[in-house]
Amino acid sequence: MSSLREVQRAFGVALLGGEATGALDGIAADGLSRAARLAIYRHHVSATLTDALKAAYPVVCRLVDERFFAYAADRFVTAHPPSSPCLSEYGGALAGFLATFEPCRHLAYLPDVARLEWALVRALNADDAPVLDRRALLELAAADVPSLRPRFHPSLTLVGSRWPIDQIWRANQPDADPSAIVDLAAGAARLAVRRHGDDVVFATLDTGAYTLRCLLHAGHTLGEASAAVLVEDPSLDLTAMLYDLFADETLVDFTLIPTNEEDAS
Repeated sequence: MSSLREVQRAFGVALLGGEATGALDGIAADGLSRAARLAIYRHHVSATLTDALKAAYPVVCRLVDERFFAYAADRFVTAHPPSSPCLSEYGGALAGFLATFEPCRHLAYLPDVARLEWALVRALNADDAPVLDRRALLELAAADVPSLRPRFHPSLTLVGSRWPIDQIWRANQPDADPSAIVDLAAGAARLAVRRHGDDVVFATLDTGAYTLRCLLHAGHTLGEASAAVLVEDPSLDLTAMLYDLFADETLVDFTLIPTNEEDAS
């Protein structure tokens, strides 16, 4: 006799299109055959997960049309089954999947559009946190400022693309001008996606501001990130960039990192 875990595992594999033999033994044939009952369960799971992906990626769905999206979603669900019972957490791997999915490889911008849409989903569902009170910064000694390591709001995601994915996203909203044309050669997009109050928004950043935030988001101190940005472009107005960083309400906290962390351990 199979254990409950073995039955659950076999049923899970079968529901996602895998081998059905192990699952059929645990299904009662009452008016319908075991295989027919399993097919009903399979259809329900597939439809539910496809609908969850459509809700998370409406622009991707519109770009490829619903039939192709359903086909891609079916392949995605098989390769990336849910790891959590919460449907709002499902689908984060779709961008990576699309990047290697041969039928849409010619749509080179599609994975980055998916990354933007998932960042919007993340922002909507992220934990909340109070914005940093900038008065706390006034208490810092000037010598300590370069050692500051900021912490960003949990809803923030930085999304960079060589394609104008912000324009693509806007052109595919329900209220967009249907005659609008996006020039794919318009250039790169560097976006900060976050929740602001009850709304999810994204802002366009210039190269320096985007690089600074990426470095800080990765855990670098203010001094390290500022130095790296100026190495890339010494003409940048670092003072203005730092003012914008602390004024845009994406920081929630900070710590001071000793110059030599080994001495502090």
